[in-house]
Amino acid sequence: MASLNVGNLGEYLREQRRAAQLSLRQLADATGVSNPYLSQIERGLRKPSADVLQQVAKALRISAETLYVRAGILDEREREELETRAVILADPSINERQKSVLLQIYDSFRRENGFVPGPDADADADADGDAGLRKDAEPRKDAGPGKGAGPREGDDAGADATEDHDPHS
Repeated sequence: MASLNVGNLGEYLREQRRAAQLSLRQLADATGVSNPYLSQIERGLRKPSADVLQQVAKALRISAETLYVRAGILDEREREELETRAVILADPSINERQKSVLLQIYDSFRRENGFVPGPDADADADADGDAGLRKDAEPRKDAGPGKGAGPREGDDAGADATEDHDPHS
């Protein structure tokens, strides 16, 4: 069987598996992929599917996108965009609305610099339908930290509007 050109994927996987101190058998158990098939991938004899790469990445605790690039499934620029989006979406210190707004801003900067937003850009932007920021709108100029596009629960942004209408005065 001739070796396939999978961009040194097999060698990289072997290095990652050894760094994780896993045998092929242990990796096979963790991924649900057969031991002989993993061996063939490492030796460059098989080109795995994206699903197999995702299972391997999860078991090795590495980026699936990095494996996709090495396997020729994804190009480097797409990987960088996906990883940026993943980091934003995984950040526990910001809420869903803030994530949505941040992804919209990220996409607008990419468009401004000549890059086309990724396939999930619209889905991310629409994930929080009440994000308070249209694609053609800018964030409020007076917004402080955590108050990008509008009031949220716990903010007293509406207090100014009701001060003049106190029913007890």
